[in-house]
Amino acid sequence: MSENRRGRRYPQNLQGVLQLAVDTGSAAEGPAPVEPMSEERQIWLREALSEICKGQMDEVEQMKRCLAVLRREEMGEKEGDGEEEREEDDDDERETAFEILSELCENLDNARDLMTLGGLELSVSKYLCHVQSGLRWRAAHLIASCAQNMPQVQDHLLSIGVLPKLLQLTDSDPHPAVRVKALYACSCLVREQEAGFQAFLAHDGFSVLMRGMQSESDKLGTKSAFLLLNLLTTHPEQKETVVSMGMVQQLVSVLRTPHSAFHEHVLGALCCLVEDFPQGLKDCRSPTLGLGDLLKQRAKDLQGKDECQEELDFCERLRVMCFHGQQSEDIGMDR
Repeated sequence: MSENRRGRRYPQNLQGVLQLAVDTGSAAEGPAPVEPMSEERQIWLREALSEICKGQMDEVEQMKRCLAVLRREEMGEKEGDGEEEREEDDDDERETAFEILSELCENLDNARDLMTLGGLELSVSKYLCHVQSGLRWRAAHLIASCAQNMPQVQDHLLSIGVLPKLLQLTDSDPHPAVRVKALYACSCLVREQEAGFQAFLAHDGFSVLMRGMQSESDKLGTKSAFLLLNLLTTHPEQKETVVSMGMVQQLVSVLRTPHSAFHEHVLGALCCLVEDFPQGLKDCRSPTLGLGDLLKQRAKDLQGKDECQEELDFCERLRVMCFHGQQSEDIGMDR
């Protein structure tokens, strides 16, 4: 290591540790160091790591304080205090607690710690069914934050039966924000998660997505169509199940509603149902659907709109798969 690097002072935080690692690695590319780490550098490293651990402990303490706020209502109910006048203030405090937890649990270690502290069970058992919609959607958002890319947390959530509750909220909650966040949490539990996907199938999840695309909420429609496209892409064996539900007809009816950005995913899902699946192709070609004319008009409407290029690509692809050469095939069958 050069004299310049030996004399350099690093901040006592994670950035300082990373910079030290980078500098040490760069030095290792040259001649091997001939000196052990100095005592001063060892002291600095111990102190920096101590600060990092302290910061992590501070975050755990923050989570404990938030959970204490969220559990307060439980204690009040058990004691039967019935102080309804404080409900609004209490709800604001609990909403803030959920927002802090969601931010902290973007860190995977914190998500695991929250699971250990019982925060996920509390969110599922108490707050997904809470009378206040602001607490319901924040609980669903926290569950999604913790479940992302965390198989251990996903398995735990599935074991305590969260998916049926999330699907029910997605399907029937009166508040659009709750439905959107619940579907987001569902997505985090079923994509590339076999146990979650099987639970999704067991609770008729595809029907929930179908109804989500037919809702008046563009956000819910977008997330429903995107998840449907993702699941059909990763699980092509489900095409028969989905087509037998009348999904092709439902998707085409969605395309006939006023244009929306999520129609791109609807067209993508139709492409999946047609590709290498004769029944899906047959359903799309049904004269009663009028899909050919619909696609022709849609392609014309999208021409020259750069922001709709992917939708146009799906539209053209579906036209080719369904109707290119169909006339010659029909003539051949007549002969």
